[in-house]
Amino acid sequence: MFETGYGKLDAGPAELAQRAALGAVKDAGLGPRDIALVVLSNSMGGTLSGQDMVRAQVWLRGLGFGDTPMLNIENACAGGASAVYNAMLAVRAGIGPVLVVAVEKMFTGSRELTIDALERGMPADLRGAYASRFEDAPSVLMGFNALWARQMIADGRATVQEIAAAAVKARRHASMNPVAQHRTPFSLEEVLNAPLVVDPLTRPMCSSFTDGACGVVLAPDDGRSPALRGAVVVSGDGTMDWHDRTAALASSLWTVTGLEAADVDVIEVHDVTAAEEIWTLEAIGLFAEGAAGAATVSGRTTFGGDGPLVNPSGGLIARGHPVGATGLAQIVEVTHHLRGTAGDRQQSGTRIGVTFNCGGITDGDASVMVATAIEAR
Repeated sequence: MFETGYGKLDAGPAELAQRAALGAVKDAGLGPRDIALVVLSNSMGGTLSGQDMVRAQVWLRGLGFGDTPMLNIENACAGGASAVYNAMLAVRAGIGPVLVVAVEKMFTGSRELTIDALERGMPADLRGAYASRFEDAPSVLMGFNALWARQMIADGRATVQEIAAAAVKARRHASMNPVAQHRTPFSLEEVLNAPLVVDPLTRPMCSSFTDGACGVVLAPDDGRSPALRGAVVVSGDGTMDWHDRTAALASSLWTVTGLEAADVDVIEVHDVTAAEEIWTLEAIGLFAEGAAGAATVSGRTTFGGDGPLVNPSGGLIARGHPVGATGLAQIVEVTHHLRGTAGDRQQSGTRIGVTFNCGGITDGDASVMVATAIEAR
């Protein structure tokens, strides 16, 4: 495995992808010619970097992969986990080792261009209506997320203070993560008093633009390395609420893997805002409705807590959210804990790690969701 680090980086997408690819291959004790298949995830390279097609073939050329087959995955914010899902299927079919690389370059000098690229993760025929609906939000995506946060508060599922506590935890976790984007801890008061993005979400409660890349190698089970126990992908067409879709995804993951929520030791969830972390923990069955916020405040979801360790990387709002690489970054973090290589973030006795990764929005439904379960050996 390998991560470049996350934040506002000087390198472009090709250099970031190359670092991740070579780093992951080296970590696996292999060379480029040992790889049977490369799967690369990137979501915004067409709009932001001018590389609409064959991104893997272009960005990784000259590294020694030769005529190794390469596949390109675009699945919005769920691209990284989708790439791993495809790699898993390949390995199970006898193709391996498989290199998965995920990369995103979001800082381009134009905030407007990056937001435009982000909003292409929604149906083109509906973006105008969404923009009118959320004209007071800095982006349609944050408009949806603020709407859900207000709904949580109105329904009594969480308070603003509990949402802020999730952001405080994220910053504390990220302060221990050497590759995280936002490593400065914040107090509860600092989060609550920070500039408002859109009511009720303040700046530290929200994810931001992030550059970065990561890579992993999947191979047949050697009986020693952490094993991908299973993964599930679902698509949304606008017929379900985002959080109902999350609950259905979790149910499918538990069925496919033979696990249940109580088995999870460490989890990375798609906290595009701090409010979404709380709602997701309830939707997937880790806490009862209305209980995840209080659990966060009391420390149950941090190091030493009696609940699962949640987003030890800092999550999307603090480690960073490099869109097409986010899902793979989640998997890398969980695998570090299963390997025992998470450094200051290491949770002892970790056996089962899970990730929930989402992408795109269609009428308040997630366009795609991916969940993975990984176990230690």
